[in-house]
Amino acid sequence: METTTLQAEVRDSRGKGPARRLRAEGKVPGVFYGPGIEPTPLTLSPKELTKALRGERGRNVVFKLSVHGEPELAMVKDLTTDPVTQELIHIDLYRVFEDKELHVDVPFHTQGRAAGVVQGGVLNVTRRTLPLRTTPANIPISIDVDVTHLNLRDSIAVEDVKLPPGVVCTLKPKLTLAIILEPRKATAEEAAEDAAAAAAGAATASAAEAEKAKAKATT
Repeated sequence: METTTLQAEVRDSRGKGPARRLRAEGKVPGVFYGPGIEPTPLTLSPKELTKALRGERGRNVVFKLSVHGEPELAMVKDLTTDPVTQELIHIDLYRVFEDKELHVDVPFHTQGRAAGVVQGGVLNVTRRTLPLRTTPANIPISIDVDVTHLNLRDSIAVEDVKLPPGVVCTLKPKLTLAIILEPRKATAEEAAEDAAAAAAGAATASAAEAEKAKAKATT
């Protein structure tokens, strides 16, 4: 299983005051918790965290860290960032096990240009992530679906998506994930409104030109 080693120091101090001091020192306060352990306050490197979270797995990266001298696997449960600088302020790490299932959200991507789009249709993707149930070892980087075969009004539902072994999507099987919509046709009322707006614009322009000519003639 692919993991990212994360250096962590167990800290004795708790509360907002010590956490602010840690951030002032360029460190990130965090907490490690989960089944079978007591919540443990940690001090972490913002550089290591940022690099890992910006990788291809994003928040689904599996960390390997040492707590009380014992190796542990952990994933991001929650994190807080500064709304202006986007710097990490605090992170919650949750204990996971290689062979135990968990719930994650994974990016959903479409690939290729659909035949229906070539015909003038529009590809409408209803979800950008998929909720999955799997073990840490089987978490996919993303779920990619080829849409080149889709014609107008064709769609892809959850049940049409081929998932890797050991991975289950928790959405309803019939839920639509992507559909090729037909080109939108303007109604007669909209066409009349567009024509009226164009005529009004032309009349305004003509009036402006006439005023300019009249002003020039009187000078």
